[in-house]
Amino acid sequence: MGLSAQEMNKQLDPVTVTATIQPVSSSRTGRNLTIIKGSDIASLPVHSLDELLRYVPGLEVQARGPMGAQSDFVVRGGTFQQVLVIIDGLRVNDPNTGHFSSYIPVTPGEIDRIEILKGASSAIYGSEAVGGVIHIITKTFHANNQSSQDYDASVTGGAYGLWNASGNAFINTGKTAISAGVLSNNTNGQSLRGIDGFVHANTISLAASQQLGGKWRLSARSSYDTRNFAAQGFYTTYASDTASENVNTWWNQLQLDYQQEKEHLSIRLGYKSVDDTYKYNPSSVANSSNSQLWQLLTTYERSIGKKGSIVTGVQGQSKSISSNDRGDHDLQQGAVFFGYQQGIGDGFTLNPALRLDWNEGSGTELVPQMNLSYRHAWYQLRASAGKTIRDADFTERYNNYNKAYVSSGRLGNPDLSPEHSWSYEAGADIYIGNHFRLATTVFRREQDDVIDWADTPFDALPRKENLNPAGSFALAKNISEVNTTGWEADVYYHRKMPRGYLFSMNAGFVWMDTQSSDGNTSFYISSHAKLLTNFSLQLGAPRWEIALNGLYKIRNAQSNDAIKAYVNKSYFVMNGKASYHLIKDRCSVFLQVDNIFDRNYQDLLAAQMPGRWIMGGAQFHLHKN
Repeated sequence: MGLSAQEMNKQLDPVTVTATIQPVSSSRTGRNLTIIKGSDIASLPVHSLDELLRYVPGLEVQARGPMGAQSDFVVRGGTFQQVLVIIDGLRVNDPNTGHFSSYIPVTPGEIDRIEILKGASSAIYGSEAVGGVIHIITKTFHANNQSSQDYDASVTGGAYGLWNASGNAFINTGKTAISAGVLSNNTNGQSLRGIDGFVHANTISLAASQQLGGKWRLSARSSYDTRNFAAQGFYTTYASDTASENVNTWWNQLQLDYQQEKEHLSIRLGYKSVDDTYKYNPSSVANSSNSQLWQLLTTYERSIGKKGSIVTGVQGQSKSISSNDRGDHDLQQGAVFFGYQQGIGDGFTLNPALRLDWNEGSGTELVPQMNLSYRHAWYQLRASAGKTIRDADFTERYNNYNKAYVSSGRLGNPDLSPEHSWSYEAGADIYIGNHFRLATTVFRREQDDVIDWADTPFDALPRKENLNPAGSFALAKNISEVNTTGWEADVYYHRKMPRGYLFSMNAGFVWMDTQSSDGNTSFYISSHAKLLTNFSLQLGAPRWEIALNGLYKIRNAQSNDAIKAYVNKSYFVMNGKASYHLIKDRCSVFLQVDNIFDRNYQDLLAAQMPGRWIMGGAQFHLHKN
């Protein structure tokens, strides 16, 4: 039997907590959302969460290496620092650099779902929520009162010394929920220029949640994530770059919830510590940094009448860095915010939000947003307008600032101003039957003082005390005006058929045009795809499954003949995975091929991505109610 109409409606119009913090069906938010179920991740040909997100409709992932080495997230153009990543409501984005946003310190088996919100979201979430928000929602922190047990494990081996392993256990008694997970990705890597592209990425995570009486619940998580990898070309295009990097992350969060019929209070505390060691080549002195982020988020939600609700909150952050390269610095931030949701008539929903943000360096900022939606039986209309903000990270302000002597490279700028922008979008969703949804959106973002790196003559540099006068330097600077206009279309089709057959597809298309007052001279503003198509496809039967992921992009071409580095104008890459169930729903073996057509490509100049990669393994799953 196929899924019921009610179940399929939940597939096409699921409940989200990201757009408004309050649980609400996605069609009532006025926003374009993509939601990935955690149970689908194991079937896909991916090794890490950043690889999974490469194939989400409308989300561009600029990968520097495989299997969790490093990736930058881009939504609706812009730069990689303009996407906010959060886990169960707390921000992952590191105060050191936005390059660490893809280091998500939970394992795939812990994930209940991933919600990707496209477009402006600073009125609720503050800095970095410019292009969009990626929200990782875990099973333990959102456990229900139904008893269940899930156990998962997998092992993979393949070419280039590849061995990967993962395991996860989740136990829910109704009052107590516990999860434990481990993920390990390891490879000697394919050949680069003078070194191999090795990766050793390991994550271990523990979480627990306990019901306290009938209305209170306490949840906690502690995880450790370590990544050691070849970083050639990640940050420079010099021939002498044979870099390696090691990033170690401690992540801890605590959440206390009070829930009754019409109100919900949540208090979240978080602490993140990151040790980063970057060595440019064997003869260089390593850059060593420790960044820390303390955060507090308190939210209160209350229903008003039959169709209304409010959410209000207080947020605080304390950021610091201690570095032989960037120096010692700290920054305090705080905010209060308010959101309101009101249903009007049979199908209209109004969602205004307002945030007052305070930054120790730049002062206060008022950030408004308005979302509108109208849902009919088979279509939805939506519109949104909002202001966004982003403050510079410690790398943008202080890179190479503390060194005694800098021969060449990128220079931080302590005098950077915060970014400001206004975003506008309008869209429609069309529902056909109980299995198909088409979402289409036009959008525009008008930005001032966007922060990016640009090659700068020595005489124009604001600080020269420790610099080589004959060196080549790129300075972090504010670009006066950057405007992005685009159109995106997402297609979702999911159908379970008789005799256990399944067909599921997510696909996206996005076209963007960015105009900058500095032309294309800065590094990241013009690096996003002008046209991006990506998809994820699953075909299933009682004894076998086939999954395909693919993407095609067109972007600005770049080249560096000295090191034979080329960003081609376009490329298409596809991964595939075929599984056979030895024991239905419990044990399967699989064959996986990454980059099936053996494309030679780079997302960012000099960061070479792997060619065809063949691997295989086994997966195990046990579920008990």
